[in-house]
Amino acid sequence: MSHLAESSSYLSGLRERATGQLTGGVRSDLARTSTSEAMAVLYKLASSPSTAGDALALLHELQVHQVEVDMQHEELRHSRADLENHLARQTNLVERAPAAFLVIDETTVVCEINRAGVRLLGAANHGVLGQSFASFLTAASNAQLQSMLAQARAGAAPQTCELHFLPQGDVSRTLLCTADKEVSSGRFILVLLAPAASS
Repeated sequence: MSHLAESSSYLSGLRERATGQLTGGVRSDLARTSTSEAMAVLYKLASSPSTAGDALALLHELQVHQVEVDMQHEELRHSRADLENHLARQTNLVERAPAAFLVIDETTVVCEINRAGVRLLGAANHGVLGQSFASFLTAASNAQLQSMLAQARAGAAPQTCELHFLPQGDVSRTLLCTADKEVSSGRFILVLLAPAASS
């Protein structure tokens, strides 16, 4: 048997003996054992010449375990901070993007929209959220949108097409639209861009 295996076996034996001491042989009570009770048993083991070596080995194992837990906690704290910074950066990029980003559900109700989307649709933010995106489109473009959503639902590569919007006042608008399915929520992501002005 290797030294590593022997050490692991020895520590496992110590853990079993400590568990027995802490619980009086009843393992189901281990969860109710307080830290002070555990320390009292460890002190008792350390006070006896016959078990002092075991107590020191167990104490060392506990200290190593505590250091590992502290290091894992620190890594998790850093990971969380990194993820929060990344999320804030991505949110800022989407919110400030020149393209309109919308998230719509199966019935085309707008669930999320960025600033460019509000601007391109020519409505206040609260006037877009909860509304049907299809209600902004002509009948022909609504049919085109439904076709794009069906393709996205089937997993096809995103296609771009022109959507014609209902006139607002005397202004008729045409926007380029790309649709894709959001896997996590089952909703759809739409990207809208004004077509390049012809020279």
